[in-house]
Amino acid sequence: MSYSVFKEAPPVIWEFLNYLSNIQGRSDLTVDEYYRDLRTFFRFIIKDRGLSDTDTEIDDIDISCVDVEMAGSVSFSEIILFLNYCKDERGNSAATRARKTSVLRDFYKYLTVKVHKINHNPTEELETPRKGKKLPKYLTLEESLRLLEAVDGEFKERDYCILIFFLNCGLRLSELVGINLSDFNSDYILTVRGKGNKERMIPLNPACVNALKKYLEVRNATDSTKDKNALFISRKNCRMTGKGVYHMVNHYLTKIGLGNQGYSPHKLRHTAATLMYQKGGVDIRTLQAILGHSNLGTTQIYTHIADEQIEKAVNANPLAKL
Repeated sequence: MSYSVFKEAPPVIWEFLNYLSNIQGRSDLTVDEYYRDLRTFFRFIIKDRGLSDTDTEIDDIDISCVDVEMAGSVSFSEIILFLNYCKDERGNSAATRARKTSVLRDFYKYLTVKVHKINHNPTEELETPRKGKKLPKYLTLEESLRLLEAVDGEFKERDYCILIFFLNCGLRLSELVGINLSDFNSDYILTVRGKGNKERMIPLNPACVNALKKYLEVRNATDSTKDKNALFISRKNCRMTGKGVYHMVNHYLTKIGLGNQGYSPHKLRHTAATLMYQKGGVDIRTLQAILGHSNLGTTQIYTHIADEQIEKAVNANPLAKL
């Protein structure tokens, strides 16, 4: 964890973030989200209790005064007021408010159960805001082929390999940029480190193996690589970042006329899952293992896509309106 990022966090929050990072093994990105949500929460508490200057904007409030005593004095009703504020004033969606609810639950569980610093947990009866079912956005098979055919330029072998891995393996963006050369064995089975540093094995299919071999011929010809073990190397000869991959994917999506339509590297993961389930006949349990979902319910969203398509097909019948 990058400790300098949280240097302004008061001890009661700092210790919790360290617990998330060092004991639970949460990723830096997750810990950062926890910190930002807790900072927003206590800024609201400080302002709502009149402990800050009335002229100070909520996002400018200093939370250094937050301690165990203040955290322990928070009531259930104050948490409800905070969630209402997030909805009405900040325009947070149900999904975002559900995440904030989860953060508060974990924080107060840590204070009451793990370190026993407070006796009362104000989140004990807190329900999670209901999230409406939202089907994932994905490319069709034809659009996926067009995307692959659009690859060209100086880094075409690398870019093609990245897109092939997204579309065939269903990788998360963080998983893809984290791939090392040492993550492949002699049988081309890839070890992927997912959320919570959980590992899973993905056997590469022929398309992935061929794309990887062609890219490695180019990659291994570069002697000035700063990260010798990183698979995907940037223009600056270091490991590609998530931002770099995002811009690369968006470049090719724009090239085939799909720019600014809500597609992203994560939508390519959805595309891989959808194609495997609908076109490849992969069962839901196998798909769960490939994607690295800890909860089968997360994977089942792809069955809903199929259900929706069936409904559209039935309604498209010319006799449907009789």
